[in-house]
Amino acid sequence: MSEATVLVVDDDPQIRDVLNVALGRAGYRVVTARDGAEGLNKSEAARPDLAVLDIGLPEMDGLELCRAIRRDSDLPILFLTARDDEVDRILGLEMGGDDYVTKPFSPRELVARVRAILKRTQANTTPTKVLTRGRLSVAVDGHDARVDGMPVALTSTELSILEKLMARPSQVFSRPALVDAIWGPGMMVSDRTLDSHLRNLRAKLSEVGLDDAIETLHGVGLRMGPCGAKT
Repeated sequence: MSEATVLVVDDDPQIRDVLNVALGRAGYRVVTARDGAEGLNKSEAARPDLAVLDIGLPEMDGLELCRAIRRDSDLPILFLTARDDEVDRILGLEMGGDDYVTKPFSPRELVARVRAILKRTQANTTPTKVLTRGRLSVAVDGHDARVDGMPVALTSTELSILEKLMARPSQVFSRPALVDAIWGPGMMVSDRTLDSHLRNLRAKLSEVGLDDAIETLHGVGLRMGPCGAKT
C-alpha cells in the first residue's frame, strides 16, 4: 500500500505543526490548511485518504466543511473538538465523521486513531469476500454495502460495524467486544460514540427498507437481524 495522505485543517499553526511532525514520523504524507475554504480546495486537489478537521474553524467551521466534503466524497473524517463540546462531537459523528479526538490531545493518540481508521478503509482495495444477510450484502474491505444490489452510502466506521456483525450473524456482541473489534483493544471509545454510529447506521438502512438489520438484546449486546429475509 502506498503512503497515505492526511489532510489537516486547523486555524492554530502550532497544532498544524505538531500534527505535521507526528503524522510525518508515522509515515504519512501531510497536507495542511488554515481554514475551511482552503481545506475544501485541498481536499479536492490533493485527494487525501483521510481528513483531520477542527470543528471550531472560523467562517466555514469543521461541521460545514464535513457537509461540503460529504456531498461527493466518502473521505474518512476525524474531528478535533474542544473538551466540553459534547454536542459538537455527537453532531460530527451524525454528519458522517468516523471518529473524534478532544483538545488538548496526545499526538500519539491521534496517530493511533488515524491508523485505525485507515486500516479499516485501506486494508484491501479489492473486495475478497462478500457477506450476505437477507437483502443486505457487504464486500469485505471493499467499502461497499448494498441492499437488493443498490449501493448504500456508509462511513468506514459504519461499514466496519456491519462487517463485524455479519461475519458472525448469530453471535451477540457485547458493547466492549464490538468496540475492541472495530477500534482495537485499549482504545478509549465512549458509549455515546458507538451509539451515534449505530443510530446513523440503522437510520441509513431503514431508509432503504431494512428496519430489522441490527437487533439489540437489552443488557446483553447486539447482533444481526434477518435483514428483510422471509422467515
